[in-house]
Amino acid sequence: MTQWIYSFGEGTADGGAQMIDLLGGKGANLAEMSLLGLPVPPGFTITTDVCTYYYANNHTYPKKLADEVAKALELVEKRIGARFGDAENPLLVSVRSGARASMPGMMDTVLNLGLNDKTVIGLAKRSGDQRFAYDSYRRFIQMYAQVVLGVDHHHFEDVIERQKLATGATLDTQLSAKDWQQVIAAYKTLVQRELKEPFPQDPRAQLWGAIGAVFGSWMNPRAITYRRLHDIPADWGTAVTVQAMVFGNMGEDCATGVAFTRNPSTGANEFYGEFLVNAQGEDVVAGLRTPQHLTVAGKKANGSTRPAMEEVMPGLFQELLKVRATLEAHYRDMQDIEFTVQQGRLYMLQTRTGKRTAEAAVKIAVDCVQSGVISRAEAVKRIDPASLDQLLHPRLDPKAKKLVLAKGLPASPGAASGIVVFSADEAEAHAARGKDVILVRIETSPDDINGMHAAKGTLTTRGGMTSHAAVVARGMGRPCVAGAGELRVDYVAGTLAVRDRVVRAGEILTIDGSTGEVIDGLVPTLQPELSGDFATLMGWADEVRRMRVRANADTPTDARAARRFGAEGIGLCRTEHMFFEGDRIVAVREMIMAEDAEGRRTALAKLLPIQRQDFIDIYKIMGDLPVTIRLLDPPLHEFLPKTEEEMREVAAATGKDLTAIRQRALALHEANPMLGHRGVRLAITSPEIYDMQVRAIFEAAAHVAAETGVTIKPEIMIPLVATKRELDLIKASIDRIAAEVAKSVGRVVPYLVGTMIELPRAALRAGEIAKAAEFFSFGTNDLTQTTLGLSRDDSGNFLNAYQKAGILEHDPFVTIDRDGVGELIRMASVRGRKSRGDLKLGICGEHGGDPASIRFCEEVGLDYVSCSPYRVPIARLAAAQAAMSKEHVETTV
Repeated sequence: MTQWIYSFGEGTADGGAQMIDLLGGKGANLAEMSLLGLPVPPGFTITTDVCTYYYANNHTYPKKLADEVAKALELVEKRIGARFGDAENPLLVSVRSGARASMPGMMDTVLNLGLNDKTVIGLAKRSGDQRFAYDSYRRFIQMYAQVVLGVDHHHFEDVIERQKLATGATLDTQLSAKDWQQVIAAYKTLVQRELKEPFPQDPRAQLWGAIGAVFGSWMNPRAITYRRLHDIPADWGTAVTVQAMVFGNMGEDCATGVAFTRNPSTGANEFYGEFLVNAQGEDVVAGLRTPQHLTVAGKKANGSTRPAMEEVMPGLFQELLKVRATLEAHYRDMQDIEFTVQQGRLYMLQTRTGKRTAEAAVKIAVDCVQSGVISRAEAVKRIDPASLDQLLHPRLDPKAKKLVLAKGLPASPGAASGIVVFSADEAEAHAARGKDVILVRIETSPDDINGMHAAKGTLTTRGGMTSHAAVVARGMGRPCVAGAGELRVDYVAGTLAVRDRVVRAGEILTIDGSTGEVIDGLVPTLQPELSGDFATLMGWADEVRRMRVRANADTPTDARAARRFGAEGIGLCRTEHMFFEGDRIVAVREMIMAEDAEGRRTALAKLLPIQRQDFIDIYKIMGDLPVTIRLLDPPLHEFLPKTEEEMREVAAATGKDLTAIRQRALALHEANPMLGHRGVRLAITSPEIYDMQVRAIFEAAAHVAAETGVTIKPEIMIPLVATKRELDLIKASIDRIAAEVAKSVGRVVPYLVGTMIELPRAALRAGEIAKAAEFFSFGTNDLTQTTLGLSRDDSGNFLNAYQKAGILEHDPFVTIDRDGVGELIRMASVRGRKSRGDLKLGICGEHGGDPASIRFCEEVGLDYVSCSPYRVPIARLAAAQAAMSKEHVETTV
C-alpha cells in the first residue's frame, strides 16, 4: 500500500535524508535532524508522489490521503500538547513546499495556520501576550489571502500604512494589540470585498486550502522560470511539509534567524548569518527589517552598531554553534539553516546544502579534502561546472577612480556596470536589446527572478546577506549589493537618490558585490587570477578526465587566454576572422573583385605573409600542442564593402569604378548564404584561396620548428564537406603544397587533414569520408541548423515557446539535441572509426563548453571538446565529472 504521509518529531522519523526524492529537501532534512536528536518541532510531510497524482488527476488527491493527514495531525497534537482548532489551546501549523532541489522563494508558504476569531483569543491567553496573538493573526490573514485566495498583497500593505498614519507609528512594531485588531477587521472586510465571500474560519478548510496552494505553486510562473534556468525537471514535483509552529515574535526572549555553517560568499570557515529579536522568519528573508549579525566578528566586519546574537543571547548562541558542528559533520558539507528561539528555547526549522558562490564552493571542497572529510573525487563531483563562470567575472580595477555614492552589504561577489532600471520587466527588455543593466529595487521578491537573470547585477535598499536578492544572486553568479539603506528609490519618478545626487533610469551605475559599494558611472574592471584552491581543484579534475579540452582561438590573444585557462590545444582556428583585421580586408576585397585566377593570386600574394605571421604567432604560443586550422568557410560576399566609403576604398585599391564594385557585390549576393557558395565549395571553384592558406600554414610551421626546435604538427580542417570526392580533391592540393614547402625550406612538416562534420549527409556517409579524413570535428552549430532546419539567428523568436510547450527540453544551440543531432554524431563516430580505427574525433561548436553536451561527448567516446577560452575551465571540470559518471555506470552495469 502506498504511504502518502511521513511523520517526524521527538527524536523519531518515518523517513530520512536518503528519501529526498520522495520527501523533498525540506521534509527529508527535517526527518534527518529529528533522528540526530536536534530540537525540531513535530510535523509530517506529504510526498512528491501526491504532487504527481494531483497533476495527473485534475487537481484531486488520493482517496486515503485525508485519513492519513488526520492521523498525522493527531500525532502532532499529542507531541505538542495542543489541539488543532481548539479555542482554548490551539495548535498552529506552517505549511511549506519542499522539492528535491532547493528552489528558494519560488513556491508558496503559509504560517500561523489554524488561527481564526476564536483561536486567536486562546493564543492570547496561552501566551499572555495579546499583541503577539493579534499580530500573528493579521500575518496569517495576509499570507493566506495572498497565497491561497489570490488577493494582491499591496491591498494589505495599504491597510497597515493607513493604521500607522492614524496612530502616528512609523514601524509595524509600534502598533498595539488594539491596532492589530482594527487591521484584522479591515483585512476581513477587504477579503469579503475582493472575493465576495468571508475569510475562512474553519482550520481544517484552511489546511487543505494551503496544501492545494503549495502543490499549485509548483506550476506558478516564477517556479517554472527557476526550473528552466536551473534544469530542474517539471515531473519531480514538490512535497508539502506541515509542522507545528514555534514563534520568534512572542517577546524579547524570542528570535528568528538564518545561518550558513561557512561563509557562502568566500567559503571561509566562519559562522555566517543574521537574526532578528521578536520576529518571524519571513521578516529576515523578505528583507522587511534589516537584521542583526549572529557573531561579533560579522558585526564588526560590516560596521554594524547593533548587537550580535553572540552578545544578546550568548547561551543560545553556544547551542547554535553545537548544532552547526553537528550538521556540518553529518552532511559533510556547508549547510544553510533556519532557526527560531521561542521563550528562550532553540528550535531548528530547516537545514539544506547551502547555495554558495563558485569561489566559496571551490574553497569549501578543497578544505574538506584537506581536512579528510571527503575524497578528491567527491570534491570534483561537488562543483557545478557552469558555476565556474563566476570566477571569470571581472573585478573593479583598484587603480581606477571611483565616486562611491553609498555602501550596502556585499551580498554576492563580482562587479558590474550598467544602465539603471527599476523593474524586472524593464531589465529583461533592455537586456534583450543587448544593453547591460543594473536592476534597482527596494527589495526583490520571487517575482523579480526574470529581471535578476537578465541584469548584470542587482541593488536593493533593504534586506540582508540572506535576503531573497542575496541568495538568488549568489546562485546565479551575479553581483549583488543589498541593504543600501542610504539610497532612496522612487519607482514612480524612476530615480535613485542619495544626498544631493539623483540617478535617473537609464544612467550608468556600478556595483561591487564584493565590497558592497555603489559607484557613480562606469568603472574599469580586471579579470581574476585563477590560482590557489581553483588550481588545486582543476588539477584533481585533470587527473580523472579522459577527454582532452581544447579552445576555439583565432588570434594570439585568444591563444594566450586558452593556455592560461589550461587548454590542451586549439580545436578551431577560424582563419576568416583574421581577414577582417586592419589593412588586410582591402587585399581580401581586391581578391574578390579579381576577374580571373591570376588576378586572385596577385591579391592573395599580399595576404600570404600576413597569414603566415598569424600562424607563426599562434604556433609559438601553443608550442607542441595540437592546432586545428579551419580553412576559409564563409561566403565571399561577407567580405564585400557595405558602406559608400568602403566601396570607394576598394575602387581605389583595385582601379575599378564604383559601378563595377556594386555590380560585383550584387553578383555575389545569395538568397541563403549559409547553404550557398562557401567552405569547400569555394575551394573547388577558386582553389587558389585554400592554396595560399595551406602554404602559409606549412611555412609558418617550418619557421617555428626551425627557430624553437619544437615539432609543429598542424591539423588542417576542410569545412562543409558533404562527399569524399570533395575532400579527395582538396587533400591532393594540400599534399602537393606540403611537398613544395618541404623542398623549398628543407624541412618536412608533419600534418593531419580532416573535416568538419556539419551536414547530415556527411554524418550519414562518415564511413566513406573517413577513408580520406584523419580526423572529424563536429561543427555542432551548423549541424544543429542543418539537422533541425533552424536558423540560429532567427530561432530565438519561437524557441522559448517550444520549450514551454515541452516540444524541446533545451535550446538546441546551447545543449545538444541528443535524439536528432546527437544520433547523427553517434552514427558518424561509429561509422568513421569502423573505416579508420585511429580516427580522431572532436567537437568545436558552442556545445563544447556546455556541461550537458560534454557528458554526451563522453558517452559517445569523442577524444576532445573545444570551446571558447573562457569556458575551458568549465569544460575541464565537466569532462572529469562525465568520466566519473560513465565509470560509475559501467561499474554498476
